[in-house]
Amino acid sequence: MRDIILFQCTECRNRNYSTMKNRKNTTDKLQRKKYCRNCMKHTMHKETKA
Repeated sequence: MRDIILFQCTECRNRNYSTMKNRKNTTDKLQRKKYCRNCMKHTMHKETKA
């Protein structure tokens, strides 16, 4: 029921973080503000396919 998802930086397009998500309860794509090591700052990260 829970799937692994990846978070991709919106500025440099690197896939930095992974987590698990229950697709039955959360159908929309997640967006989080996280630290990107390539950009060296906090940027918006969007959910992508694993």
